[in-house]
This record gives sequence, C-alpha cells and structure tokens, in this order.
Amino acid sequence: MNEQQKLGRLLEILMYLSSGIRRSVDEICNRFDISERTAFRYLQTFRDAGFIISKPKNGLYQIDKDSPYFREISELLHFSNEEAFILQKAIHSISDENLLKQKLVHKLYALYDFDRVANTIVKQEHSENIHQLMRAIRDKRKVILKGYLSANSNEEKDRFVEPFEFTTNYVSTWAYDTEDGICKTFKNTRIGSVVVLNEPWTCEGKHVTLPMDVFRISGTEQVWVKLALSIRACELLKEEYPLAEAHISEINDGSFLFHAPVCGFDGVGRFVMGLNSEISILEPDELRKFIQNKAKNIITAIS
Repeated sequence: MNEQQKLGRLLEILMYLSSGIRRSVDEICNRFDISERTAFRYLQTFRDAGFIISKPKNGLYQIDKDSPYFREISELLHFSNEEAFILQKAIHSISDENLLKQKLVHKLYALYDFDRVANTIVKQEHSENIHQLMRAIRDKRKVILKGYLSANSNEEKDRFVEPFEFTTNYVSTWAYDTEDGICKTFKNTRIGSVVVLNEPWTCEGKHVTLPMDVFRISGTEQVWVKLALSIRACELLKEEYPLAEAHISEINDGSFLFHAPVCGFDGVGRFVMGLNSEISILEPDELRKFIQNKAKNIITAIS
C-alpha cells in the first residue's frame, strides 16, 4: 500500500470512529480488512495527532468529543438527523435515471461514513447490499448474491459472480456470471444478501457492459424505433422512463414523436401495449409484428 492509500485508509477510519458510535477492534478490522496490529497502530496515530481515544468501554473505541478538532470534523463529515432526513427526501424525489443524481450518490458514498448516511442515499433494506458490492468492486473480489430472485424464472437462486460496475444510480449491478460465462445486470432490489468472498476476480478481461436502452433493456444489437405519441402517452413515457425525454420531439400541439434505439422489443413493446390507443408505430414493421404476436398469444391464453 502506497502513502496515498495509507492516508486514505486513515481518513476513512477517522470518519468511522467519529460517528458517535463505539466500535470494537474486530469491527474496525473487518470493516477495513486490516490486521489487529494495524488497527492498534492507527488508534495510536490518532492519539499522537491530538485526538482523544479514551480507555475503551466494554472493549469499544471512539474519538472523544473533547478531542481537538472533533467538532470541526464532525460537522464536516456527518449529517445531523434533520439534514439526513431532508437529504433523503430530496434524493429519493429524483428519478433513478437522472445522471446528476448518480454523480451525487457516488460523491456522498465516497465522502461520508457509510453507517451514518447510507440510508440517506439508498433505501434502508438495500443499503448493506450496495455497500458490500462496492467493497467487492473496489477490492476486485467475487461475491455470492444470496437468494437472487430471477424475473425470468421467478425462482430464488444463489449466484456466483464478479461484480464490476453499477448502472445509473445503483439500480442494478453489472457482473460476470461465472456459471453462465457471460456478463449480466442483476437488479439490486432482487438480491437477498451479498457475501464477499476471499477470491479475486479471474475473468476481468471478460468484464463488458452492454448498451442499455431507455426502457432499461440491455443487448448487443440495437434497432431504431419511431412512435407517434399522444400527450398522455408522452407524459407517461417521460415519467416511467426519464431517459426517453431526450428522444422526444413535438410534432404539433397534441402529438409527439419518439425516435430512439432499443435493445430488442420487450421493453418498448410492453409500453406500447399498455397504451395501444395512444400510440402509433411508425417504424419498424418488425415492432408491429412483435406486438401482434404478443396480442394473439394473450387472446389464446384467456380464451
């Protein structure tokens, strides 16, 4: 580890111990993947720098509030409960597809102590999984996605993967599936829990993200579609798929044009079928045939 990495690690531990929550040496070691000897050395470094780490209570450590600079660091590194609540409301009011939200989330994760503000950034029930995936990506380790619920089979199954990137605003994780031998996106809300393994990536050269269309469908090939939308269809498209807005233009006062590439017809097809009286398919003919076949299958299934 070089000097810059050591400094970064020291700052992370300083933030961790200044959160107001007492931590055991084991917690420090596990959180930052360091030895007990290194943990005690860092604690002594903080003492030497003027931070008061009093005799541990029940074996738990924290930086004392009477330490020099404690107030300044506390105000800099952490949100008050009121600030966290307001920030949570503000962030979750922004669409998950907004790229500025993604940048804000990334910066907050980089700057602040996870345990204090993770729930501000992502929903509480998913925050620990996101943290573990970030750790695995940073350390280039394999993970087990415990009890992953597949949308295709509707079955829960453990998946052994190499996670390497998040989609916009941490909605999904790009990972190399070691069983299937391909890269896939795994929806983070469908992950039961994440177990970070002490196994390094072995297929980094195969880590590739595929293009993803505005309907959140990924694929290797793209087809351009052109739709005429009513005002209602236009507004619903922007609400449900915010990235589609960049591909919408006004034809006249009551009609709009959507023209964009898609990775297959599943995503756009579902949207068109839900608003079939509000949308006209202009291009391509293959999309029209795709929806006709879907409609026939539905009629057959319910008849």
